[in-house]
Amino acid sequence: MDAGSRLIHSQDIAAKVARLWQRRTQHALEHYGDQVGQALEAHWRDDALLKAWAALANPLEGWRYAVDAAQRSVLYWDTLRERGTDFVESAVHGLKPVLHFDHETVLDARHFERPVNYALLRILPPDGVLIDERKRPYVMIDPRAGHGPGIGGFKDDSQVGVALRAGHPVYFVVFYRDPEPGQTLLDVCAAEQRFLAKVRDLHPDSPKPALIGNCQGGWAAMMLASSDPDTTGPIVINGAPMSYWSGAWSDGAGDNPMRYAGGLLGGTWLASYTADLGNGKFDGAWLVQNFENLNLANTFWDKYYNLYAHIDTEPARFLEFEKWWGGFYLMNREEIEWITGNLFVGNKLWSGEVSNGHGKSFDLRDIRSPIVLFASMGDNITPPQQAFNWVADLYKSTDEIKARGQVIVGLMHESVGHLGIFVSGKVARKEHAQIVSVLEAIESFPPGLYGMNITATETGGPGAAYEVSFQELRLEDIAARLNKFGRADEKPFGAVAEVSEFNQLAYQLFAQPFVESLSSEASAGVMRALHPLRMQRWAWSNLNPWMSWLPSATKAIKADRRPAGDANPWRAFEKSGAAVLSASLDCCTALRDAATEALFFGVYANLFSMHLADRHSAREETAHAPVDPRELPYVKHALAAIGDGGYIEAVARVAHLLERKGEPLLLSRLSMRDQLSKDYAQFLPPLAPDEWRRIRGEQEIIVHYEPEQAVATLPLLLAEPADRVRLLGLIDALLADERVKNDNHTIDQVSAMVSIRNVLGEPSRLPPSASVAKPSRARKPSAR
Repeated sequence: MDAGSRLIHSQDIAAKVARLWQRRTQHALEHYGDQVGQALEAHWRDDALLKAWAALANPLEGWRYAVDAAQRSVLYWDTLRERGTDFVESAVHGLKPVLHFDHETVLDARHFERPVNYALLRILPPDGVLIDERKRPYVMIDPRAGHGPGIGGFKDDSQVGVALRAGHPVYFVVFYRDPEPGQTLLDVCAAEQRFLAKVRDLHPDSPKPALIGNCQGGWAAMMLASSDPDTTGPIVINGAPMSYWSGAWSDGAGDNPMRYAGGLLGGTWLASYTADLGNGKFDGAWLVQNFENLNLANTFWDKYYNLYAHIDTEPARFLEFEKWWGGFYLMNREEIEWITGNLFVGNKLWSGEVSNGHGKSFDLRDIRSPIVLFASMGDNITPPQQAFNWVADLYKSTDEIKARGQVIVGLMHESVGHLGIFVSGKVARKEHAQIVSVLEAIESFPPGLYGMNITATETGGPGAAYEVSFQELRLEDIAARLNKFGRADEKPFGAVAEVSEFNQLAYQLFAQPFVESLSSEASAGVMRALHPLRMQRWAWSNLNPWMSWLPSATKAIKADRRPAGDANPWRAFEKSGAAVLSASLDCCTALRDAATEALFFGVYANLFSMHLADRHSAREETAHAPVDPRELPYVKHALAAIGDGGYIEAVARVAHLLERKGEPLLLSRLSMRDQLSKDYAQFLPPLAPDEWRRIRGEQEIIVHYEPEQAVATLPLLLAEPADRVRLLGLIDALLADERVKNDNHTIDQVSAMVSIRNVLGEPSRLPPSASVAKPSRARKPSAR
């Protein structure tokens, strides 16, 4: 691209960024107007306004409100004092996991040959909950993103709770505040491998352990599974960022601002600088502050006003959550540099560029267990694009997923935020409980990409019942639906990565030795203590002598509490004012995010255009050049082996030929299929689930591209008469089974059955009166 073309392209970028910023700003202001209107209308609609003003003039109502407000203020500040005191006590006695359940330590990795600050806990079931030691054990990994562990078992209705109530042994991977000297993320991965091996030793008669990874614990689980695929069972990653450059870049409501932070801060050098100031340790409080900056309304007003407005009932929940939110953990410099360089800025995990320390790279395609991806449209920290796009980057096509025998299931929530994915009791009772109930069924799926749908069959609540179904999807369709602009917005992040590498090297050469020389453990401790998130806690605690009057005043107020009640007009006036203030802070957040996005693309889109576009375009043309699917290596390999194999391949091919196509997979039908597999196990090959899925995937490709040849070559796979008799015996046994008889056959199934019997030299034994279901229209794949 010559200089003139670059200039024109730069002007085009500036115009697009300006239009986008204008739309974002306009939407923010319109949304602010709507919020203010709703806040006022909720309390002052119609003739209620006149009645309210009349009531406001009533001195008795004003006195009641004044007493209530004064009492709530004292109770509110005393709750904050309790928060600060809890923070100080935790810091003195050591931070502990916020697990709701009793537990015992199984392994402490601080005593390993390569020590790390991790441990494996076994969760002890509460009274009345029975655990079946032969059931699949669950191993849960929480994020190490500034906070401490335990959020996956934060309350009774949690990931831990639903697994325990289903009778599964549950283990939890926790970590301590201070990292061991010299520990790295690769050391942590090695320790987690030992944890998993220990769980398998404790449950030799159980299926392979299921891995549950939350947020950053999700990519930790994926690394663990790819480095040791023979040890792991199904993997569930919840709100886990895997494709870090992705986001919901679109016209309208807004974007996900956290993905721009690395570029606007100049890359990874700032994390290294912060760790050097901390004497080689990175303070997780900075990560927590990044989260708090995402939502100014909640950080500075909503959560505190909610406490004040419901001071009689809210303190217990508030203090419980703040105990986790205010527990700040540390990382070694090597750990935070590895995370920021390889993941947040480098986006290298899925690409196979990250070494596992043993001369091999982490290759997520080595994972042979089913993977469940749970994300939410309301998550602005890990948007669905970050949770799902790595699949498209890694596998390129649906056929490759099938050829590799992989099963990937996506589950999408419509609105819950990032923390709600792990913390919400409602999400635990619905989504997490259903995931636990279907993992065994998912293991029996043919390879492919599926959407999981959960439909309530009864009124929501603790006793709600749900129906689960699965719809097979095409990777190409899902990728296009999630990324309306073809992921063009990800290109500038390539420029961010290069700028980051330059800045990191410059910092290491010119500044790092000087910063390290000024740092000590004493100075690092002072800096950590003076961090704003810590100061606001310890400064308002029992350490502060001015707080000494609050406990006695609180005791007296509770003994003579006089709430005004929601009918008090002054309370309505208060709520309206609070809602308007919250809307104002939301508007500030949206305007800030719009400016952040415009600045990011204004800088890095131009850098990409000037320095990287030519190289990227050449690679993109090669990657997206039209290719006949039959020419893809895995398709050619499968088709070349159309006549190769034996009884195993024949069973897999016939299973796909007779499958109901284009219909949702109902859990009831999956359960029946699983029971049939157990009842007729003598006819089925004794294969590991992952090997069976791989063979099934290859046979599905053969049937898809050469359906007639797939049937015609069945005799080649059944060259041994005994194999042919065995397969026909399986078909006959199934046709005679009442459960199969009661399940209407589709026209395609009947036709396939006739073709199979004919090519094997046996007439069809379907009864003339066999019920045939009309072919149903295939539903359009949904993002769920």
